[in-house]
Amino acid sequence: MSVWDAIVGQRPTVELLSRVAQSPARIAQSWLICGPPGSGRSNTARAFAAALECPNHGCGECSVCRHILANTHPDVTVLATDKVTIGIAEVRGLIETSEQMPASAPWRIIIIEDVDRMLERTTNVLLKEIEEPAEHTIWLLCAPSAQDVLPTIRSRTRVVNLAVPGAKAVTEFLMTTVNPTLPEDQRFTEHVAARAARLSEGHIGIARLYAVNERVMTDRDTLVVGVLNLARASDAVLLADHLISDANAQAAEEVERQVARDRAEFRRVNGLGEKDKIPPKIRSAYNALGKKDEVRRRTTRRSRDVLDRALNSIASVYRDVAVLQNNAEDMVGLVNRENRTAIADLASRLTREAAIERAEAVGVARRRLIGNGNPLLVFESLFCTLIA
Repeated sequence: MSVWDAIVGQRPTVELLSRVAQSPARIAQSWLICGPPGSGRSNTARAFAAALECPNHGCGECSVCRHILANTHPDVTVLATDKVTIGIAEVRGLIETSEQMPASAPWRIIIIEDVDRMLERTTNVLLKEIEEPAEHTIWLLCAPSAQDVLPTIRSRTRVVNLAVPGAKAVTEFLMTTVNPTLPEDQRFTEHVAARAARLSEGHIGIARLYAVNERVMTDRDTLVVGVLNLARASDAVLLADHLISDANAQAAEEVERQVARDRAEFRRVNGLGEKDKIPPKIRSAYNALGKKDEVRRRTTRRSRDVLDRALNSIASVYRDVAVLQNNAEDMVGLVNRENRTAIADLASRLTREAAIERAEAVGVARRRLIGNGNPLLVFESLFCTLIA
C-alpha cells in the first residue's frame, strides 16, 4: 500500500514526485500542480505532502500518512474553498501559518486547491511568499493549467502537468479503491463503474459520483435526452428551468450534509457527544459552521459545480456528433453510447459548421457563468442556440 495508489493514470508524475520525496535536500519549495478538472491534482498534492512528511516516503500505513490524507495533520494545511473566489484574508492566514515552524514533521506544507480562483490582488499578496518561502515551508498550488495562474506566480514555481486518466484506469480505480469502502448493499457492478468512467470523460470525482449516486446519473441521462429533443423555444425554457431548480436543490442538500459532517467532527474533536450541550466558550465557533452567509456562499459554489458538470454533459453530445460526422466512432468511441440513434439523427441534420457552433456555444455559456452571469438566462440562451 502507498499514498500513490489513489492517483489514477499518472505514472510519470508519480515517479517524478516519488523521486523528489526521497531526495528532499534539493527540493523546490514552490510547486504548481496542473491538470484538467477531475484529473486528481488535489489528491496528487496530498499524496506528495504525505511522501515528503512520512519517514518511509509515503507508505500509506503510518499515522503521518493517514493524518495527512484525512486533512488532520498539524503541519499540512489545505485551503479547499467552497466559495467562488479565494479571499485576501484567507491567503494572509496561510502566510502566517507558513512562517511557523513545523510541530512534528520535517516540513510545513501549504496546499491551495483551485489557486485560479484567486483575484489578482489576492495573488499579489501570495507572490512574495512563493518567491522566498520560509526555509521549512513547501507550497503546493493546484490549478487547471499553468495559463490559469498569473505569470508572476507561474514563473516562481516548478510546474507539474497531469494527464486525463483513461476510462480503463478510472474503472479499475472505482472497482478496487472506491467499491470496497461502501456498505455491501451500496456497492456497484463493474458495468456501472465502466459506464460512470465513460460518462465522466476521465473526471475521477464525477466518475465516483455517478457510480455511487444513481440519482445524479439519472439526472445526467435526463439532461442529455432533453438536449437531443430540443425543438422549440418553449422546450429550451422548460429544460433550463428544470436544470437550474435541480442544481440549486442538489447544492443545498450537499451543503446541508457537509455542515452536519463539520458539526459532528467539531463535537468529536472537542469530546462532545451528539446530544451534549455546546459549552459557551466554543459555541460561537460551532454556530459559525452553519452561518447563513457562509452556507449561502457554499451553496452558490456547489450549484456552479453542478452546472459546470451539466455543461460537460451537453458538450459531450456535440463531441459525439462530431465523431459520427467524421466517421471516427471506431477510433474514439461515443461518450453517450446509449443515445446513439438520436445522436446519429442529429449528426445527419447538422452541418459540421453548425455542430462546431453549438459546441462553441457551450464554451460561451461556461464563460458567462464564470463571469457571474444569471444561470437561468445563461442556460435559456444556450438551449435556444442548440435547437436544431
